[in-house]
Amino acid sequence: MVDRLFVGVLGNRNSGKSTTWNTLFGATVRTGQNSRTLTLYGGECVDVFLISGSPEERQLYAGDILENQNSRIILCSMQYIEAVRLTLNYVVESEFDIFVQWLNPGHSDVGESFDRLGLLPWLIGHHATFAMRDGKVSPQPRTEEIRQFIHGWAKARNLTFQCP
Repeated sequence: MVDRLFVGVLGNRNSGKSTTWNTLFGATVRTGQNSRTLTLYGGECVDVFLISGSPEERQLYAGDILENQNSRIILCSMQYIEAVRLTLNYVVESEFDIFVQWLNPGHSDVGESFDRLGLLPWLIGHHATFAMRDGKVSPQPRTEEIRQFIHGWAKARNLTFQCP
């Protein structure tokens, strides 16, 4: 059984990636140095590490951000540009389970985009779970999808605990 989970929200600039994390946590959140607690269901929580600003936008390598991070669940914004391959390659090489939610169209996009980078077949070929969601509508349904996925994955590995 895979030990770590990578949950990525993929999109163009201003597509709603940060809004997704803020809605998931119920507060404005930013990348930190330490894990944080995510509330799931029925008084259960799990520890996660969040990379809110995408490594691609900040011109950072995800491996440098995560090299000393021991959290079993990583949440990460990813910008839909060629450099996202570096992040995805790191995740595959580090043997994460992968869940990616692509905001297409994103909040500020004119309309839906063609997968010009060919990420969908690459993700499927690496056994990722993939979902494409509309970033122009309320973030609640897509954040609940992420919460449900994390809950099932973490529960199966006995990572959940009673919230403080």
